[in-house]
Amino acid sequence: MKLLRSTLLLLLLLCTTSNFAQIIQTTLNPNQLPPMPSNWSKKNQLGFDISEIAFLNWSAGGNSSISGLFKGEFARTYAKGNHKWANELIVKYGLNKQDGIELRKTDDAVLLNSTYGFRKDTTSNWYYSAKYNFNTQFTNGYNYPNKDIAISRPFAPAYIFLGAGAENSNKKKNRTFYFSPITLKTTLVLDQTLANQGAFGVKKAVYAPDPNDPANTILVEDGEKVKAEFGILITGYSKSEIFKNIFFENRLSLYTDYLNKFGNVDVDYDTRLDLVVNAYVKANIGVHLVYDDDIKTKKDVVDAAGATTQVNDGPRLQLKQVLGVGVVYAFQ
Repeated sequence: MKLLRSTLLLLLLLCTTSNFAQIIQTTLNPNQLPPMPSNWSKKNQLGFDISEIAFLNWSAGGNSSISGLFKGEFARTYAKGNHKWANELIVKYGLNKQDGIELRKTDDAVLLNSTYGFRKDTTSNWYYSAKYNFNTQFTNGYNYPNKDIAISRPFAPAYIFLGAGAENSNKKKNRTFYFSPITLKTTLVLDQTLANQGAFGVKKAVYAPDPNDPANTILVEDGEKVKAEFGILITGYSKSEIFKNIFFENRLSLYTDYLNKFGNVDVDYDTRLDLVVNAYVKANIGVHLVYDDDIKTKKDVVDAAGATTQVNDGPRLQLKQVLGVGVVYAFQ
């Protein structure tokens, strides 16, 4: 009996010692453990589209040109239980050069989206959500060929949307719909010259006749650089494979202000067709439509002395069409 008890104690000691040694070894060598599943998912994608046409002794005539468009898309999403936090950064910048014409900008955008959502149970696609959206541009914009007067600048404008509402997110169908009845829209025009003009809907400067020279005016009050609105925001996103290796992507944003012309809707619709050749080569066709009653079209007016000035020509539907073929690089 004593021998049996001694044997059992020895086996227990050996097991304990072995487990203790395993714990020490695991602590000292954590790489031996399988990695824990992360609640974060991410996407990093860089792309460059290029188009070029060259002529030499071409009887039909034409101008040689080259265009390039850089694109970056980055996403970070945290999902655990009933919580989801989705973040997205999109940047674009494009240039075009033609014979006899200066370098011109073709695209320029910085877009940041962040959405936090909470749902009652893990089977529901509906979330109580709070959304933040920011967008602006990198460099000055011009009404070509006039490069003396900038019609837009970095942070002039910049738009900020902040609100709360409900979001329906279907991961399998890659589709998201968001509705917010309480959204604050802030328009920034952090360039005093543009603010004084009342560009992008901010309150313009106040001028008065110059008492020393009635033909001229003097600045009485600077234009405001910030405009705040409170209204309804609806956004939608979808991406689907309509044919093999052909993807159709849509982004839609609708906003109307409660106090200022309620029912007058700002529209921002971006649609794109991606044709995937392989993991690194992709062609795309895109159309971007924008209508904002606060954005006035600029046109050049030449006076009798030959001086060129820009005047507002009222709001217009803005259209941008893109066709490109380029390389895409995705990384972790």
